[in-house]
Amino acid sequence: MNGSLEDKAFLVLLALVSAAFCWLLLPFYGAVFWAVILAIVFNPLQRQLERRFGGRRSLAALVSVIVCIFIAIIPLAIIVSALIGEGGRLVGRLQSRDLTLPANLGDVYAALPAWAPPWLERIGVGDLEALRERLTSTLTLVGQFLAERALNVGQNTVQFLASIGIMLYVLFFLFRDGPGIGRAIRDAMPLSADLSRRLLNVFMAVVRATVKGNIVIAIIQGSIGGVAFWLLGIQGALLWGVLMVFLSILPAVGAGLVWAPMAAFLFLSGDAVRGGVLVLVGVGVIGLVDNLLRPPLVGKDTKLPDYVVLVSTVGGMSLFGINGFVIGPLIAALFIAGWSVFREERQIAAATPPLGRDSAIAGKARGAGPPDRR
Repeated sequence: MNGSLEDKAFLVLLALVSAAFCWLLLPFYGAVFWAVILAIVFNPLQRQLERRFGGRRSLAALVSVIVCIFIAIIPLAIIVSALIGEGGRLVGRLQSRDLTLPANLGDVYAALPAWAPPWLERIGVGDLEALRERLTSTLTLVGQFLAERALNVGQNTVQFLASIGIMLYVLFFLFRDGPGIGRAIRDAMPLSADLSRRLLNVFMAVVRATVKGNIVIAIIQGSIGGVAFWLLGIQGALLWGVLMVFLSILPAVGAGLVWAPMAAFLFLSGDAVRGGVLVLVGVGVIGLVDNLLRPPLVGKDTKLPDYVVLVSTVGGMSLFGINGFVIGPLIAALFIAGWSVFREERQIAAATPPLGRDSAIAGKARGAGPPDRR
């Protein structure tokens, strides 16, 4: 009785201190989360550096952190800085109403077929001036939203730098002590060694597949789209490129949500040359990047269907913000893996005969007769 009560009290205490620890980490959960993500993605590099440096794990961890800074953090900082500048210029154009989209609406309406104007009248967008004012107001609101976000980034610079510092600090120790931390987590999980190993393998595989595959592919697709917009002289090429990067994370829809409407607008505006070039780039280059790069980058690390990835990514981003594009598919993969393991265990249990039946079968196999009653 006392032992059972002590065990329950200890479990309650363990749950309380664990919740308190998570509460302490909550203000910087993004920094810790991305430290774990980078440690998993760059773990092969850490192992190679350990072998090259003769097992000196601290030196290898320091070099790995420096590599992460140059590969991930510095380019991200440059893009964010340029994006804030582009957003400021966009806000200026919105406030001065120096926009080509409303100005070209007359050309778009003139290029429409004969059946289109009556249909536009029925749906309430037939009045050109009213539609121009509506679009201008909408774009102004979007510009104000972007300006507020840029202002928030500027005001939270200290917190952002603190988060980066915490992430790099935690990342160093994850690189150096990663194997020991992994073993401690496996040993602490209230599951069998085999189940713990399988679930942790799924966790690491999904993280690698999401970051190494989806993010790299999205960056390449968005970069190609942004460069195409810039070469074609489309305003806000950087903003469109960054938007294509985020949308390219989503399967089935992707960057086509940006370049396809822009190409249609160019065609309707009478600029068939630029519209045709944009369609060729979108279909022939951006559309093929996923098919060409996903197999070597992702491989069979994750077997999630596209619809699961789409729903989990959108749901994750709606709940966790930008971190959700990793957290969402990760939760979905662990959900599917957990139920797959449960199903396999039940199948094994159903196919395994009881112990008594095993003994009887084994006795018959040995030719055992009835027990001697003498």
